[in-house]
Amino acid sequence: MEINDLLKRVLEKSASDLHLIVGTSPVLRIHGDLVVQKDLPMITQEEAMQMLSTITTQEHIDFFNKERELDFAYSVPGLSRFRVNVLRQRGTLSFAFRLVPFKIPTLDELGMPPILKQLALKKRGLILVTGQTGSGKSTTMAALINYLNENEARNIITIEEPIEFLHQNKKCVIAQREVGSDTYSFSKALIYALRHDPDVVVVGEMRDLSTISTAITAAETGHLVFGTLHTYNAPQTIDRIVDVFPSEQQPQIRIQVAQIIEAVISQTLIHKIGGGRVAAMEIMIGTQATRYLIREGKAHQLHSAMQTAAREGMQILDQALANLVGTGKITKEDAMLNAADVDQLKTFLNAGYSRN
Repeated sequence: MEINDLLKRVLEKSASDLHLIVGTSPVLRIHGDLVVQKDLPMITQEEAMQMLSTITTQEHIDFFNKERELDFAYSVPGLSRFRVNVLRQRGTLSFAFRLVPFKIPTLDELGMPPILKQLALKKRGLILVTGQTGSGKSTTMAALINYLNENEARNIITIEEPIEFLHQNKKCVIAQREVGSDTYSFSKALIYALRHDPDVVVVGEMRDLSTISTAITAAETGHLVFGTLHTYNAPQTIDRIVDVFPSEQQPQIRIQVAQIIEAVISQTLIHKIGGGRVAAMEIMIGTQATRYLIREGKAHQLHSAMQTAAREGMQILDQALANLVGTGKITKEDAMLNAADVDQLKTFLNAGYSRN
């Protein structure tokens, strides 16, 4: 099997991911569900090794032989880009390809709440896009940067692993750095990025104390910082950031985060009526009320403040789900399956909650 033929099938089947595991037929993730391609033969170890050598460089292979895992981007001309992860399992190779379209979708095309356009144009502060793996964080982030690129002149530096969406300079000047090929780490790249006269810094993943600490400093010194975390909602996101630091530093970190936070955007992808998926977005905005709760170590009370602040653009997940049901985008059953609090969701549904 030719790898490019398999990747072409990803687009033909409207899939988001392709999984190749030795001893198994190729598997596509279509609208969130894994679908085995039973018409295709099982992948052999020899085929897997050939695929690896076809889509990588010698530098990639040397890194993989040393680390036993590898992240990189692969482009098929005229087709699409793919984010690729390769790892070893039971002594054989396993591939995961994530589709990354050449064209960056707009916020409008994604059906994002209008408040995101205001957030994209902020002058300074920290904006976090969060969610589980595969929840569309990279797409939302790319759409935010693209909107900024079309509307204001800023110097933007991104730090990614790997680079997914390719941004072209429009009104902004954009430098995209890839961990592994352009820099050795997120934390080191972020430190040097601040010496490159940036207005905006995009951190592909805020995964360790050094990166998070530097991102906070960057936002404090007048930069707009975008970052992603694998967290489920706003309270968990704030707690995750604070908990990375030693306990004696945490009170000061809460104060700093409260001062710089502009928004936490947490999203979950839900099956859409008629096919495809749609993002249910929880949105916390940095207001006087939410900043106070963060500063006082009361992140667990954020949801109470958020669900009564629709005028500021805020909503909790269950409100977003109720709105998607009310506008005919998702079924009540799927909303229930993804609810943070089923009883609370029922209350919103019974009240006919809608932001439209």
